[in-house]
Amino acid sequence: MSTARETWGSLRKLPSGRWQARYPGPDGRTYPARTEDDQALTFQTKSDARGWLARVQVTIADGRWEPPAAAAARRRAERAAEAARNVGFRAYAEQWIDMVRTTPSRSGKMRSAGTVRSYRSKITGYLIPEFGDIPVREIDIVRIRQMVSRLDTIPAEVNRKAEHNGITRPVLVVLMMILRQAVRDGTIPAAPAVSIPRQKSVRHGADHDPSDDVIDPWKVEEIYEATPPEWRILVLLAAWCQLRRGEALGLQRRDIVWHDDGTATLNVRRQLNANTGDYTDPKTDAGKRAMSVPKIMRDRLAAHLSAYVAPEAKAPVVPSRAFGKLPLSNTKWGYIWAESRDSVLDLPTGFRFHDLRHTGLTIFAQEGATLAELMRRGGHSDIRVVLRYQHATMERDRELAERMSDRALVKIAAAKEAAAKEAAGQS
Repeated sequence: MSTARETWGSLRKLPSGRWQARYPGPDGRTYPARTEDDQALTFQTKSDARGWLARVQVTIADGRWEPPAAAAARRRAERAAEAARNVGFRAYAEQWIDMVRTTPSRSGKMRSAGTVRSYRSKITGYLIPEFGDIPVREIDIVRIRQMVSRLDTIPAEVNRKAEHNGITRPVLVVLMMILRQAVRDGTIPAAPAVSIPRQKSVRHGADHDPSDDVIDPWKVEEIYEATPPEWRILVLLAAWCQLRRGEALGLQRRDIVWHDDGTATLNVRRQLNANTGDYTDPKTDAGKRAMSVPKIMRDRLAAHLSAYVAPEAKAPVVPSRAFGKLPLSNTKWGYIWAESRDSVLDLPTGFRFHDLRHTGLTIFAQEGATLAELMRRGGHSDIRVVLRYQHATMERDRELAERMSDRALVKIAAAKEAAAKEAAGQS
């Protein structure tokens, strides 16, 4: 093994017969020849090694030299960035769904299994068939508009004559969530400027008035009477406690507290998840709430608890069978509800179980409840949702305005009469 001094750097012949080159770096350290990925580099001939040294010397003179390890790390990062820029939509969407499943949302909470399942259904059902393996960076405003046009042609399942199918908007929302994450990851420089359409009804046309879905109290009673006795309490829980379906099915005996004066408090602490059949937390903190049970249903609630609900604290208020340990499933209730509703005449077209809640909140608003009171009773976290009940308060507003006017006019007339009598007495 011999070492040969060069005018710059040094060469050494290895026992294998190959040549090794070394050179002084501008940082004062001596470096052996390395490949671009920072592996040991040797040469078959002395002239090859000498030529390599000459090229490195030029690189140093030009100011382009980097320590071999740093240069290799930079190249790896560049290759990774290039691979990220070229990642296909299918692969990136799968990465994204894994991320949202395992990391908290901005609120700090983990997303529910139902939420993740909903995201995945939009990806597998609509987005992957649309974009497949094309690079994420190639999904531009033109491609998105083409997708929207195709989705808009899908008829609504609930009402095929409705102006909106309930598909386009949620699919577009998930797509933009994915693309905005791609921006944060450095996969794309910016997300396309897409306007998300406002949520609209899939059951009705643009001229539909939400008040059309509100029924009179006697219609609530008719639905109650038409429902099998062991499950009819759900009708009252939706209408007069304004519970969502999952909240009502998620109630347990311990959630209802009876007081010495005969009143009762109902606590919403969980929901029965429609997708998994498990008990889960309400979607928002506002969903956890306590409310007074109105007297219109207190006796019937007490009778239901006595007739159908097991004595254990965690017994479901609406069991699948009398005194059972399992709650009635969302699916089974759907069939029971449809049969009960269809036996009642003159209900609004497509009247849903959820419309009982809408009816109850509307009547609650008509009694003069403030927006804050409506939000609390309904378990709403978004005031925009509660504003829909303002239409119900207008009738109450007009009634109060008329009563105010009548009272004021009486006082004005009395004052004028008193003034007239006083003037007559003085004359």
